[in-house]
Amino acid sequence: MNLGIIGGGIAGLTTAIALQKIGINAQVFDAAPRFEPVGAGLALAANAIKGFQRLGIADEVMAQGNCLDGFHIFDEHGRLINRTDSRSISAKYGLDNFVIHRAALHQVLVRQLPAPALHANKRAVGLSSSSTGVTVQFQDGSSATIDHLLVADGLHSAIRKQLVPQSLPRYAGYTCWRAIIENPGLESLYASETWGKAGRVGWTPLKGNKIYWFTCINAPEHDPVMQAMRVEDLQRHFSHYHAPIPDLFRHTKQEQLLWHDLYDLAPLSSFAFSNVLLLGDAGHATTPNMGQGACQAVEDAVVFADELRKDFDFNQAAQRFEKRRVPRTQWITRQSRFLGEVAQSQNPLYMKARNFALRHLPAWINDKQLEKIYSVDF
Repeated sequence: MNLGIIGGGIAGLTTAIALQKIGINAQVFDAAPRFEPVGAGLALAANAIKGFQRLGIADEVMAQGNCLDGFHIFDEHGRLINRTDSRSISAKYGLDNFVIHRAALHQVLVRQLPAPALHANKRAVGLSSSSTGVTVQFQDGSSATIDHLLVADGLHSAIRKQLVPQSLPRYAGYTCWRAIIENPGLESLYASETWGKAGRVGWTPLKGNKIYWFTCINAPEHDPVMQAMRVEDLQRHFSHYHAPIPDLFRHTKQEQLLWHDLYDLAPLSSFAFSNVLLLGDAGHATTPNMGQGACQAVEDAVVFADELRKDFDFNQAAQRFEKRRVPRTQWITRQSRFLGEVAQSQNPLYMKARNFALRHLPAWINDKQLEKIYSVDF
């Protein structure tokens, strides 16, 4: 079986590893000049760790990150809104609140694959089907003809836009800055977010004495004012937020800052097409509010390989994959977008009611949500 994968991110690489486990060596084509990641920190919840366990690389992944004791939400004055005990959740569902530098995870994944299978500087711009298979056209003018194609090149996938023209990125309503910095001397065993009228700020310790932080501010799409914001502007904007938030910005260099608007995809009803399957963000991009973007990519990889090894019929496996994955990814996308709207609210009355409700949220409600997220049908 001659399989190609478009996209060398978490979805594409993990899928290549999963296929390798069942005896299929797929070719991976990525737009970047080299297989080197960009990005900051990310969360891998219990469902993703279970996926890596299925692939036999969980220990290697976990060696590169931190498992934290809990997740706390504060208001802008530092008053606790909600607290989650990750250790008790880990005991029940598997490893929870694990954080890792995206680059470290990417390196672990690349090491599992043979170098000749990785093709850099190959941005896919379109495809055509024929009796001999699927032909992918690349931006550099070259092409590749393969039997079947897995499309995992993210939110802005040109191939998804060709297959589903109406599936355009959907702006979330807020823009985001992220950075990884040297730890200026902060000690914490938990990840945290602060929700206030000026916006949301989250931070978490990473391995190697690093800190990953992000902030989200409500703004129009492509806002030039937001694009022009520098670290010192963020520091002023959040100067009234509780410690250590102002210090995080104070210890951040401008070159460490990443900025982008946040988007997702309106849920698709189909991922499977003739000899083509959408995976990861190419099929179900979600906002980062639940920390499930990478997790769902890992799930996709494991589930597709699970289906394919049943009969090694690509199109039948793709249909079964779609049946298993569409309802779950649709729910994740909708829940994550709703959570972002809740967290980003600037209405004082709503904020007061929200904070009160979260402070008094019954434990069983939180457990029910977590069980739905972490109980994967591997």
